[in-house]
Amino acid sequence: MSESRTFLLSVLPAALTVSPSRSQFFTKDSVSLSCEENNSSAGWTVWRNTTRETRKQCGDGWGKPAGSTCNISVMFHWDSGVYWCWSSREGAASSSIQLTVTGGSVILQSPVLPVMEGDDVTLSCLTKTTPSNLPAAFYKDGSLIRTERRGHMTLHHVTSSDEGLYRCNISGHGESPSSWIYVEEKSIPSSPSNWTSATETSNPPGSSPGSVFPFVLLSVVFVSIVVLLILLGLLLRGHINRKHRGDKEEAGEDGVTYSDFRILDPKQRRKEPKNDRDLEAVYAAVRTEDIHYGQISIKLQENNPRRRELKEPEVFYSSLR
Repeated sequence: MSESRTFLLSVLPAALTVSPSRSQFFTKDSVSLSCEENNSSAGWTVWRNTTRETRKQCGDGWGKPAGSTCNISVMFHWDSGVYWCWSSREGAASSSIQLTVTGGSVILQSPVLPVMEGDDVTLSCLTKTTPSNLPAAFYKDGSLIRTERRGHMTLHHVTSSDEGLYRCNISGHGESPSSWIYVEEKSIPSSPSNWTSATETSNPPGSSPGSVFPFVLLSVVFVSIVVLLILLGLLLRGHINRKHRGDKEEAGEDGVTYSDFRILDPKQRRKEPKNDRDLEAVYAAVRTEDIHYGQISIKLQENNPRRRELKEPEVFYSSLR
């Protein structure tokens, strides 16, 4: 029931307002009913259904029309019923409200129109002839809520669970009729700013811009750390390779030493040093570059058997590492 009523309020262009703003009245009270539209109230009239008549327009046996307003100067118990606004031009009706007229001495002052979820609602228990600050007991759906000393009770931050049938009782004066209080859910308007709010509310709550921003920040930090580790790995690998090549160069793996051995004929002994008992190194040339050349001259004694075999000087090469 409340859901369908909420839908009507959200889509219909006009609303019925009541002054004074309450749904219960004493007999002989006066009331003013008005059809209010956002742009214009022209074309709207007040209609009602009661126990005595059905679909009666203001001025047709009841009330006095004044444009889109209907005034009732004196109310009676048969004026209790359902009231709404109708536009023959638009072919549409507003949401309806329930008005109750009692011949008793106690009424409940409660909102006529549905209240918005999250709002505070104050209920008052009023008497016809005495001050309205007497202690009163308030009931919801037949169950006692609590008793208030001054006859006023406030419902804080109402929700759909607060919707129901309310009445009040003042000891020694009587009990009020019951009135239904409607609670309307808040809707999110279709605007870019509200789209943003809805998005923020839906990410781990609490999450405000902060639901997305920390996630993005953590992603950027993680990627940065991975890239840094890759770069450090490449630098370390390059350092190890350079060190390995240096070690090889120090070990002489890339250098080649050549030695030139020459066997001299005995006839050339006069050109060699006098001490010729053993094979001696005549000279060696050493260079400080990567390639070293050394030349060694060897002479043979006359009685050496190999002298007969080597008639001509010969040169032997040996590669040393």
